[in-house]
Amino acid sequence: MNKTQQILFDEPGPRARRRIRIATVLGAVLLAGALVAAVYQFASHGELAAARWEPFTTWPIWRYLLNGLWATLRAAAATAVLSSALGLLLALGRLSTHRPLRWLAGAYVEIFRTVPTLLLIYVTLFALPQYGMNFPLFWKLVVPLVVSNSAAFAEIFRSGILALDRGQTEAGLAIGLRRGQVMALVVLPQALLQLAPSLVSQLVGLLKDTSLGFVVSYTELLYSGQVLSSYTHLLIQTFLVVALIYLVVNASLSKFARVLQARNNRGTRTR
Repeated sequence: MNKTQQILFDEPGPRARRRIRIATVLGAVLLAGALVAAVYQFASHGELAAARWEPFTTWPIWRYLLNGLWATLRAAAATAVLSSALGLLLALGRLSTHRPLRWLAGAYVEIFRTVPTLLLIYVTLFALPQYGMNFPLFWKLVVPLVVSNSAAFAEIFRSGILALDRGQTEAGLAIGLRRGQVMALVVLPQALLQLAPSLVSQLVGLLKDTSLGFVVSYTELLYSGQVLSSYTHLLIQTFLVVALIYLVVNASLSKFARVLQARNNRGTRTR
């Protein structure tokens, strides 16, 4: 467990690790049983028949779903860039020596960490247009996601900065750097390097949040699946394929996060 994780979580003891292993095994057994039961039910109702899966061997169906995936990735990319930038500013605000700035940044983070993202989408969709702020469809999804995820990114950045040895800051000040220069040139580069796995993991949750696009009729992957299922009348098959696409994308991001974590751990041991 690295320093950032030590701030966010306590190191589990022997009993806790044993309980975690037992819970993991029980969860795996229950999940396997649920999958077997689901496959049995699908088979008994003819949902696994080849004829019901044949449309998904054609290119037009996959082109439509891939267009939905592309819309999902565009919304996720825009949200990631904007929310990480805003989250970094909020983290610096919470660590500021100026009390009003620290209070405002802290209030923003505490409020929007607890407000459901769906509620923010409803505000953007129904409340803001009454005051003349009617965003395009793309931004009706992205803006609420940025507001919500920036609070999460702020806490990740703040924990990474606090996890660094205070000697780094003191050494920078000792050689004549101003506090802002120390933060920009010494602290942030090291913190971002350590936080890379956590930031990638946050992207997984962010990508799943884009599925709320159906509320504003943004044609992301899940909404595309809903439209497709109403056209083909293959509800189960369509959403299983959509779930598989989400699984592949999120599993790839999770794998990337684990690779970064292992690389950081090797670098820490080497240093």
